[in-house]
Amino acid sequence: MSEPLGNRWTAVVNGEEKQLHIAQTTRLVDVLRTHLKLTGTKVSCEVGRCGACMVLMDGEPVNSCLVMAYQCEGSEITTIEGLHGEQPDSLHPIQQAFVEEGGFQCGYCTPGMVIATKALLDQHPQPTQEQIETGLCGNLCRCTGYGGIIRAVRKAGESCSEPYSLSSNEIKNEHTNVVQHD
Repeated sequence: MSEPLGNRWTAVVNGEEKQLHIAQTTRLVDVLRTHLKLTGTKVSCEVGRCGACMVLMDGEPVNSCLVMAYQCEGSEITTIEGLHGEQPDSLHPIQQAFVEEGGFQCGYCTPGMVIATKALLDQHPQPTQEQIETGLCGNLCRCTGYGGIIRAVRKAGESCSEPYSLSSNEIKNEHTNVVQHD
C-alpha cells in the first residue's frame, strides 16, 4: 500500500488532534473548511483585510487565509466551532452577548468578530474603548454599524471574568496558571 499524496500535517483543532495529508501550498482556511468541514470560518477578501477567516492559533488571532497549513504544524487551532458555553451545545458567553446586543446583521463576519473578541478578552477581561477598537481593528463588518458589536464585547467582558477553555468544564485561572475541573 502506498503512502497518501501530500505532506503529513498534524495539529490540535478545537481540542482534537487532527492528522491529514495535504499539499504544502494548502492554506489553513482550506484545511479547516474543505478537509475538516469546519465551515464557520468564512472566506471573504482572501488577503487578510476583513477578519472573516480569523481563528486562534496557540491563543493568538490569525487570519487563516494568510497562514499556510505547514506554518501551524503542531499548533493548537481554535475555530468558532470550538467555542461553546458550559455545555457543548450551548453558546459561549461571547456568542450570547453578540445575540443579546445585536452584534451582527447578516452574520458573515460574526465568527471572526467573536474569535477576535475571545482573543481580546483573554488579554484584557475588562477592555477599555481603545482596547476594543484595537482588538477589532482587523475585522470588517460591511452590514451594520459597530455599536452592537462594541456593546457585545463590553457585555461579554462583564460575563467572562475567566475565559472558558475548549473542554467547557475547565476554567483557567490566569493568576496561578492552574486548571480547575468542575
